[in-house]
Amino acid sequence: MKIISYNVNGIRAAIRKGFLDWIKSANPDVICIQETKAMKEQVDTDAISEAGYPYQYWYSAQKKGYSGVAIFSKTEPNNVAYGTGVDYMDHEGRNIRVDFDDLSVMSLYLPSGTNIARLEHKLGYMDDFQIYINQLKQEIPNLVICGDYNICHEAVDIHDPVRNKNVSGFLPVEREWIGNFMDSGFIDSFRHFNKEPHNYTWWSYRANARNNNKGWRIDYNMVARPLQENLKRAVILPEAKHSDHCPLLVELEF
Repeated sequence: MKIISYNVNGIRAAIRKGFLDWIKSANPDVICIQETKAMKEQVDTDAISEAGYPYQYWYSAQKKGYSGVAIFSKTEPNNVAYGTGVDYMDHEGRNIRVDFDDLSVMSLYLPSGTNIARLEHKLGYMDDFQIYINQLKQEIPNLVICGDYNICHEAVDIHDPVRNKNVSGFLPVEREWIGNFMDSGFIDSFRHFNKEPHNYTWWSYRANARNNNKGWRIDYNMVARPLQENLKRAVILPEAKHSDHCPLLVELEF
């Protein structure tokens, strides 16, 4: 099974930039979308079906044009879970999960900590999300959590770790949390195969950052440890340019 995660920074804008032609060529079985910034009824879902994804599941924020996640699949899942059941988390449309026979796939969009209030919100979300996942793993051990975590884990995951050490996304408390999250039973699938520096998934629109590859690796396909033997490959796909993020792929073999 090929799974792609992609923060599209607005699904309608991404479609205008050729996103649908790109997913036809990339041809994943499942694609997890973050930051849709749209309600389902605002999007040409027929065009997504024609691109090969008739099974589309959307979970939008209550606030229009903000946040939102979706999952598109070639095959119909056994079950779809919208949100986490925690109200303040679900108001912003940040979690959706589809369950198949062999595994479950979640699209996650963790908040960013752009100011003091949002950082507090993010830290609370991270803690509550860990509790939610700890409980979920009891029921669903074969879990793949794809998405924008808005956190760089190690210095190798960011272009300038020294100057960014006090910036949200690379704060010690955030880095500790994502390390603990992995230790709780998840594999950073990209790092499982690739230890090299200068591999990023997000670049600022400022200062020609993408062309200079001054980026951050804040998007992950986290794979639950029971699936370790099924991991076949994991890559970042920076040639796709429909967003300030790029997609990343994980492939599992059953």
